[in-house]
Amino acid sequence: MNIDFSNAQRAEVLTQALPYIKRYVGKIVVVKYGGNAMVNEQLKQQVMEDIVLLWLIGVKVVLVHGGGPEISELMKKLGKQPQFVDGLRVTDQETVDIVQMVLAGKVNKTLVNLLEMKGGKAVGLSGMDGRLIEAKMKDERLGFVGEVTKIHIGPVHDLLDKGYIPVVSTVGCDKQGNAYNINGDTAAAHIAGALNAERLIMMTDIAGILRDKDDPSTLIPEITLSQAKELYASGVISGGMIPKVDCCVTALHAGVKNVVIMDGRVPHSILMELLTNEGAGTWIRRDEA
Repeated sequence: MNIDFSNAQRAEVLTQALPYIKRYVGKIVVVKYGGNAMVNEQLKQQVMEDIVLLWLIGVKVVLVHGGGPEISELMKKLGKQPQFVDGLRVTDQETVDIVQMVLAGKVNKTLVNLLEMKGGKAVGLSGMDGRLIEAKMKDERLGFVGEVTKIHIGPVHDLLDKGYIPVVSTVGCDKQGNAYNINGDTAAAHIAGALNAERLIMMTDIAGILRDKDDPSTLIPEITLSQAKELYASGVISGGMIPKVDCCVTALHAGVKNVVIMDGRVPHSILMELLTNEGAGTWIRRDEA
């Protein structure tokens, strides 16, 4: 549906966004990008537009991405059946090679190219570049799935200081040179913490934290860390939302100012979250001192 705005209405929208722009100019915002927003071409274009717009107004955006569906697709083409344990991909030596090819290669460079086409300046990194993400084996049953042990954030700061949008694929390595497949949410939480980011945006395929998981109208717009514990105990935070909220808690404890879990299927949800009073999703913050 096309909506015609007058010039006065456009000016009013921009004026209302001004306080939010002032809040984020010069601040670091980390966006974890994946899920439906990544495989839907129209949504992908809109996410890239949002990121470039934020970059143009002076927000320091870091894009951390996964690429699970593309990994599975290539595995099947090569005759390997994807296997998962507790939601994590079983990653043998051949699979970690595929992960590296897809994430650090095709997906990362496609996103860099899109950002450039939208008018931004972007540089792609994998977690292996500059040993950005140092890791160790998480569980022998999972093979080369990594647990983050250290973040060497220097390369990301260098790119931000030079005016680039860093685009980070979540492949890590250990001191022996082994490559590891790192969960995207986990990597984003640790990177945002190492950057002391103003905000971490976790894009998902649901509206946020729901009191009733089957009813989007029960979205909880804001919670504190102590309220999150209560929601764990009551079963409101359950299933696949548990690891997502765990990553948000990790990020807050590591120094991120606040985190939002939001619906990446909503067009321009990043701009709605950062530049309007409506927001998009569930905002998680520390308890007031």
